[in-house]
Amino acid sequence: METQCTAMLEIRKFELGRVVITSAALATLPTEDVESAVRKHANGDWGEIEDEDQEANEHALLAGLRLFSAYRTECGIRFYIITEWDRSVTTVLLPEDY
Repeated sequence: METQCTAMLEIRKFELGRVVITSAALATLPTEDVESAVRKHANGDWGEIEDEDQEANEHALLAGLRLFSAYRTECGIRFYIITEWDRSVTTVLLPEDY
């Protein structure tokens, strides 16, 4: 099940498409942390991923490939944000949803 997530975004490096959140992530993650992470993701701050994955995201921006970021809430819960290659949808999810 997907639930619409409406995060207000200012400037972004790429289009997010429709932003959705899995039901497990919606039940677990504070809205403020999700909105902050979506803004960071859209601005090219890939969060807590390895240097190699950050480089892959930078290449993906130019090549039109999928973008992946990882963040933590203020209380330490890890979650992911994935934007599909065609920029039609961005999904916020927990690692167990992946």
